[in-house]
Amino acid sequence: MGTGEFTIGGVPASELAARYGTPLFAYDAAVVDRQWRLLRTALPAEFAIYYSVKANPAQRFLHTLLEKGAGLEIASAGEYCQARAAGCPPEMIIFAGPGKSEAELDLVLSHGVGEIHIESLVEAERIAAIAARRNVRVPAALRVNPAAEAEGGAMRMGGRPAPFGIDEETVDEALDRILSWNTLDFRGIHIFAGTQILSAGILLAQYRKGVEIARRVAERLGRPLRTLDFGGGLGIPYFSHERELDIEAVGAGVASLMEELRPDPLFRGTRFCIEPGRYLAGESGVYIARVTDIKVSRGKKFLIVDGGMHHHLAASGNLGQTIKRNYPVRILNRLETPAGDLVDVVGPLCTPLDVLARAIQLPAAEIGDLVGVFQSGAYARSASPLGFLSHPAPPEVWVEAGSHTLIRRRGDYADYTRDQCAELAQEAAR
Repeated sequence: MGTGEFTIGGVPASELAARYGTPLFAYDAAVVDRQWRLLRTALPAEFAIYYSVKANPAQRFLHTLLEKGAGLEIASAGEYCQARAAGCPPEMIIFAGPGKSEAELDLVLSHGVGEIHIESLVEAERIAAIAARRNVRVPAALRVNPAAEAEGGAMRMGGRPAPFGIDEETVDEALDRILSWNTLDFRGIHIFAGTQILSAGILLAQYRKGVEIARRVAERLGRPLRTLDFGGGLGIPYFSHERELDIEAVGAGVASLMEELRPDPLFRGTRFCIEPGRYLAGESGVYIARVTDIKVSRGKKFLIVDGGMHHHLAASGNLGQTIKRNYPVRILNRLETPAGDLVDVVGPLCTPLDVLARAIQLPAAEIGDLVGVFQSGAYARSASPLGFLSHPAPPEVWVEAGSHTLIRRRGDYADYTRDQCAELAQEAAR
């Protein structure tokens, strides 16, 4: 019996490692396509899908999802530059997130944006002033921090004191201020109470909470809202106790909700939006690292690999986990070898936090073997301290129908975004 080898998009992991070196991220285009089709099929035509760039800002992801009909949701000037470099029209960009600086807002307003989501009254005033100076009217929505009954998911972002959005109980006061600025074209409501949600029931409860808030605002305005943004939050399973989100149940619940809303004059013409990132990108990615050393210390066996938490903070348990749980980890060139060793998989950094897997059963490994961390397409490279210990940032490889392409080189992680932003800033200054 052979040892078996994992393939990504039909390409053996060892071929990618030999061609591009390790560590690296590899993404399977077929998985991205599958996730898009599942989500698009589940949602009615009134729903627009905006890919959340923060999940993975690689240009190939953005190009691919734009071609499928997605818009892009951004949370910084850097992501705006990435979106524009990918060819996204300004009107298909949503700019959300707290703490938008004057420089970021000026850059975005000088080049155009589909909608800015206001996170505070200070921010609203800042946007209005920049818009007046540039003589533009800005399409804007209000992000609402909902009451506790709407919260849910692995990382809760609503229902408690938060830097995100306007508290639900102060929405009327906020609207008075926002509507007083004629440079703000108020369009609608954005609600986002949690992320990494694997329960269709929790997700649908959040959607219904968003409808409740939107109806109250529309009644006050005496007209339908143009947009109602339900945020993201659609999760994927990472750990052994987790199960996939039932996207068909989500679709059935949304269909029922739309049956109620279509005849309602307060929602006539309203565009509904969601902002998935992890759901579209997460399952496509594998982080591949090579075993460089194997050692035993006081009875515990360690596989030391050439990658670690500086590239994949989430897998190390240092991004949102209270108790460290292992991502799915395999020895990619020994799939058919039975697991026998209880090991820790650790990286090359001078910190005890650099642990990719703890007390995991794996086949007996040898130096040179390839270790793969699955579910690594979202919030892996993009959410990691790439500059720690000055290791080069890992390359990214796109695999499609048996072919592979380098989509980001090994090296300085900041080069591309910095260059794109500098170019747009120069244009804005003219």
